[in-house]
Amino acid sequence: KAMFKNTFQSGFLSLVYSLGSNPLQLWAETGEGIALVMDNDLQSRAIELSNDNIVDTHITCPAHPKKTLGIKLPFLVLIVKNTNKYFSFEIEVLDDKKYHRRFRASNFQSESRVKPYICTMPLRMSEGWNQIQLNLPDLMRRAYGSTYVETLRVQIHANCRIRRIYFAEKLYAEDELPLEFKLFLPATSSTST
Repeated sequence: KAMFKNTFQSGFLSLVYSLGSNPLQLWAETGEGIALVMDNDLQSRAIELSNDNIVDTHITCPAHPKKTLGIKLPFLVLIVKNTNKYFSFEIEVLDDKKYHRRFRASNFQSESRVKPYICTMPLRMSEGWNQIQLNLPDLMRRAYGSTYVETLRVQIHANCRIRRIYFAEKLYAEDELPLEFKLFLPATSSTST
C-alpha cells in the first residue's frame, strides 16, 4: 500500500523532475491547465499548473487514492516558480499517535491556524524561482506536539511552475547538491582560440 515502504531511504528521493522522460508518472492530474512548458528563466522545461480556481487544478502523489507514499525522510523541498497568482500545496503525514495530519501552505493566507487534523500556513515567495523547504518533524512537533513518522501524500495546486519536488535526509548547501537537484545548471564555458 505504501509506495516507498520497502525502498532504502537516504540522501534524496525525488517525486517529480520536469526534465524527466515522464515527469508526472507517479502523479494523478486533476483539472485543466496542467502542461509541460518551456521556462525562459531556466531555458528548460517546467511543469505548469494554471487555473483561476486553484481548487480545480492540482496534481497528487501517489496517483492511486488508496496508496500512500511511506516516505520517512524528514525534509520536503519544492523548487517552484512564483507566477504571481494564488498558489497552495498540501502534504498529509502520519504521526506517532497514528493520526493523519495535513499541512497546507498558501500564498493568500496571512496567518497560521492549527486545527485537529489540518494546519494551514502562510507562504511567502520571492519573484521568480523559489526553493521551499519544510522540516516535517519540526512542523509536527510545533503544531501537534507529536512525532513525525512518514509522509503519506503530496498535493500541489495551481498556480505555479515546478522544476523538482524531493525529500531529503537533511538540508544540503547548494554546493553539496547533485547537479540535477540544483535549480540552475552551471553554464558551460567555451573557450575560443
